[in-house]
Amino acid sequence: MQDLDRRPGPGEPGAAAVTSAGLRAPRRPGIRRPVPSRWTALTLLASAQLMLVLDVTVVNVALPDIGTALHLHLSELPWVMTIYTMFFGGFMLLGGRIADLFGARRLTLAGLALFTASSLLCALSQNAAMLLAGRSLQGLGAALMSPAALATVMTLFTGPARGKALGVWSGLAGVGSALGVVLGGVLTSEAGWRWVFAINVPIGVALLVAIPLAAPVRQQAGPVERGLDIPGAVLVTAGTAAAIYGLINIGSHGWSAISTVLPLVLAAVVWAAFVMVERRTRRPLLTVGLLRQRAVLAGSFLMLAATGLLVGGFFLGSFALQRGHHYSALHVGLAFLPIAVATVAGAQGGTQALTRVNARIVAVTGLALAAAGYAVAARWPQPAAMVAGLAIASLGIGATFVTAFTASLTDTAPAEGGLRSALVNTFHELGGAAGVAVLSSAAGAGLVAARLASHDFTRAFTVGVIVAAVALAIAAVLVPGVRRSSVAGGGPVAGDGPAAQIRPATEVGPAAEIKE
Repeated sequence: MQDLDRRPGPGEPGAAAVTSAGLRAPRRPGIRRPVPSRWTALTLLASAQLMLVLDVTVVNVALPDIGTALHLHLSELPWVMTIYTMFFGGFMLLGGRIADLFGARRLTLAGLALFTASSLLCALSQNAAMLLAGRSLQGLGAALMSPAALATVMTLFTGPARGKALGVWSGLAGVGSALGVVLGGVLTSEAGWRWVFAINVPIGVALLVAIPLAAPVRQQAGPVERGLDIPGAVLVTAGTAAAIYGLINIGSHGWSAISTVLPLVLAAVVWAAFVMVERRTRRPLLTVGLLRQRAVLAGSFLMLAATGLLVGGFFLGSFALQRGHHYSALHVGLAFLPIAVATVAGAQGGTQALTRVNARIVAVTGLALAAAGYAVAARWPQPAAMVAGLAIASLGIGATFVTAFTASLTDTAPAEGGLRSALVNTFHELGGAAGVAVLSSAAGAGLVAARLASHDFTRAFTVGVIVAAVALAIAAVLVPGVRRSSVAGGGPVAGDGPAAQIRPATEVGPAAEIKE
């Protein structure tokens, strides 16, 4: 795609028009024709993505008020969060494939429109059925929009600029989860729980107007004649949704419950069937070989580990503050501000570090900080120390998010941008569900005790230390030693393009180096 910030050079299409126009009507000094900036487009698309990530955790603090207002049973309450995550993660790969086939920007707008309309439905809900229907549609809209928006970003940016854009985007994964707790607390306390959903409506409408003006239509859409792998789409959606349901069910019913074991077994069987179908179909939804690429596998693993540690920590922290220390929703939100700031700082620091050291070092350092932060929370579970520990962990997790996106997406070709984006984001949803499942199981009876003590969560935070340490050891072996190219001014390098970002270490110049 033509760079939006670049004018045609001599001999290029459009150069003659510019020259002739200049001869007929010389441009007055100081007057420049406004051209949409790709960075403006990134800001708008990132804002839309932020809404989707926020909605994973923003409801967490508002759940008690929602249950009281709509008279929800205790068995219905967790579904307000669960059903969104199930649809979001379950339909993600399908959304990514549709984006590659029919155009990323088109699907971005369609998904955003569905998400905005369903947010209004949630805000107007009068009973459990209406609210859960709205949350389901929110998840479906998010699954369509998220991979398409990231694919749009990747068509706008190439070379070192793509690395910077991915740094911004990857920071959203962490900061959105943290800000969700903050925003949920403020809105629930000051405006009421309905505004947790209603605030998406004016923002969504504004973005639906602004994005088409800033983000151009992709010049050549994907090859529609290739069709869509319907059996593969059904299988991967059902398998992912079953896995997320089983993982979330662990927190309330335990690992041995039939409602936990059956969905997880079903997910394994369906995924195995999906692999068999994809190997035999002529036009597969997901090329199985993609998962064998080291960069993709490493990025997916880092996303799984980082999201599990982040969302699991938020779950434990907000639960401990509300139930154990009797914090109000507003106080919980304000207490999580340092964690949100730390996540942003970690993402920005990781972006800069990746231009100086290789991805393996950044990933290992980030996970080491996560383990250290969890250790602080386990050793000193009082509110101030616990928040400080989670902030330290979030600093490392923010850097790990950047590494996950960079490792798996930097060398992506335009034809598979939506699918790779969807794959990484699917592991984001699986990681969140797995993190809550593992850490809530470790907390055990502390989650249902009438009166909680500080030590009730010590074991859960200790398990977090172990998980981070194991992830660190795996990352040290799995993550390739890739250093992102860095050019002064962030301009493109010779041979600019997706494949230009990773070159042999023996090659001369500021390009990326690979150290195995």
